[in-house]
Formats: sequence, C-alpha cells, structure tokens
Amino acid sequence: MLIREAHEDDWPLLFPIFATVVADGRTYAYPEGLSQEEARSLWMEPPPGRTVVALDGGAIVGTAKMGPNRPGQGAHVATAGFMVDPGARGRGVGRLLGEHAVEWARAAGYRAMQFNAVVETNLAAVRLWEFLGFRTLATVPGAFDHPDHGFVGLHVMYLDLTAH
Repeated sequence: MLIREAHEDDWPLLFPIFATVVADGRTYAYPEGLSQEEARSLWMEPPPGRTVVALDGGAIVGTAKMGPNRPGQGAHVATAGFMVDPGARGRGVGRLLGEHAVEWARAAGYRAMQFNAVVETNLAAVRLWEFLGFRTLATVPGAFDHPDHGFVGLHVMYLDLTAH
C-alpha cells in the first residue's frame, strides 16, 4: 500500500468513499446529501493542512485529512480525519493512514494531536488510536446520534508528540 498527497483530480474517486461513510451515519457528524463541491470543501484540506490517499494496486482505498486543530494560538496541536472504503476495511488501511498522520504531525513540528469527536461505539477506531498512543481525555455524553445505538458519546482523544 502507498500513501501520497491527494490531487484535485482524485476527488471524483474520493467522493464515493466520503459519501458512503457519511451516509452510513456511524462515524461522522457531517450532513447527508452534500454535493460533491460541498464535500470537497470539507475534506480537501488547504495548506498548512493536507489530504492524502491510500492506494492499493493503484485503487484509492482510503483517505485522511490533517492540519491544525485550531487556528492562531491553537495551531500547535494537529488534528486529522480518516475514511476507509468499506470494501477495504480490515486490511490495515486505517492503521497505515493513522501512522502516517502522526508521523506527519511530528515532522511538521506539532506538539500534540487531538481528535475532537471519536464516536465511542466506533471500537475499531478507538482501539487503533489507543494502540498508536492516544488517550481519551473526556467523553461528551450523548453528543452523537447513532442510527443503531441512539445518543452515544464522542471521545476527545489526545497524543503528546513531545514525549519520546
């Protein structure tokens, strides 16, 4: 598998992954029915952030976006978001993207990485982030309306990038 910068001409291939993950309603609090342009503006990060794709045999199987969590005085903490094509789940795509994002943030000089809204029932993601060293700082109760479980919590997860 290979990770590379996403190019504008990748978007038509990324959009179906984005639309499928959002329509599933289990991991992202984006509104359903976004146009390609609306979705592109949410996912394709402008500098100083970036968006990458994971390729397997030339096919896009996942994507991640990363950049500062907040502007100005909060710009020293990175954040990221990840989407994996449902047909490629269980093959290590998320882990590869997660490792890439953490290494990118560390190399770019960020002091920490924070995920603001990890759905507590997304156990695969929670386990992956914990494996990569993230810890849950807090859980906002009932902050996500899950299609199967109703109102569930959103974890705020944190990784100190200054610790070695």
